[in-house]
Amino acid sequence: MLAANWKMNKTVSEAREFVNTFALAVKDITDAEIIIAPPFTSLMAVGEALRGTNIRLSAQNVFYEEKGAYTGEISPAMLKDAGCEYVIIGHSERRQYFLETDDIVNRKIKASLKHGLNIIFCIGETLEEREKGRTFDILKTQVTNGLKDTDSENLVVAYEPVWAIGTGRTATPAQAQEAHKFIREELRKLFGANADSIRILYGGSVTPENINSLMACPDVDGGLVGGASLKSDSFEKLVRFNRRIK
Repeated sequence: MLAANWKMNKTVSEAREFVNTFALAVKDITDAEIIIAPPFTSLMAVGEALRGTNIRLSAQNVFYEEKGAYTGEISPAMLKDAGCEYVIIGHSERRQYFLETDDIVNRKIKASLKHGLNIIFCIGETLEEREKGRTFDILKTQVTNGLKDTDSENLVVAYEPVWAIGTGRTATPAQAQEAHKFIREELRKLFGANADSIRILYGGSVTPENINSLMACPDVDGGLVGGASLKSDSFEKLVRFNRRIK
């Protein structure tokens, strides 16, 4: 799976222009799932442009209530109605800037699963936590609390070392594999053998230059891509990571 998280980038017209170009460029791809997560304002336009293509629509965030007086929030039902199949939950920027806790993340996951959305569940440690040797403690806590009382259906996990997001720094393949293997073991504690079928994406400054080495790791099943997904040719290279662009 290669998932593009556009974050707070692209107007509706820019998003539509990207999709019209990109969808044609990757229409032959059959062995990887491709996801695009535009801003809320572009969900409808991108969803319409993706209709009939091999690309799936995702939202970048969701709220856990069905409806009500929650100014500025979007419910799972609204995302489904807009054509979303996926939603990103627990991204480090939501945790850092908007103070989302593991409990809030868990409530969002449960509400989204109830409405049949697929989850891209983000976890990862900060630089300070890594330097203090707390990486595994943080990952264990986030997995255990974030996925409390859920099941493995419709779940994708994204490991995003916070120190590598947008910094140009990337975990080495060995560091990525070590973290992904640990996450897989924690998922097995929750879901047994079903954990082996859960895709674990790497998300931390993924680029066309480093994706091959990351994807060679046995427990890396794809990428959650930020900056490198904002240009069609760059994201195409990522989607085709081990193939020559035709």
